[in-house]
Amino acid sequence: MKDFVAYIVKNLVDNPDQVKITEIGGTHTVILELSVEKSDIGKIIGKRGKTINAIRTLLMSVASRNGLRVNLEILEEEEAAEAEEK
Repeated sequence: MKDFVAYIVKNLVDNPDQVKITEIGGTHTVILELSVEKSDIGKIIGKRGKTINAIRTLLMSVASRNGLRVNLEILEEEEAAEAEEK
């Protein structure tokens, strides 16, 4: 799942080398934390959130085939810095 999201996001942004995805796994739920450069956040969210919603829909489809639930979160710069420190 992490690779799937990375492939989509890296093809949308101007700085693909700044894309960082952290996977937090549980028994039936996976949380993916996405961190991109500040200038690329708008490209990921899209107008009225259509792009991020489309990514989440694709992700939920893949996850349901595997019997999982998935949640994709976009981290702001402050949250991304805290996540790297952990």
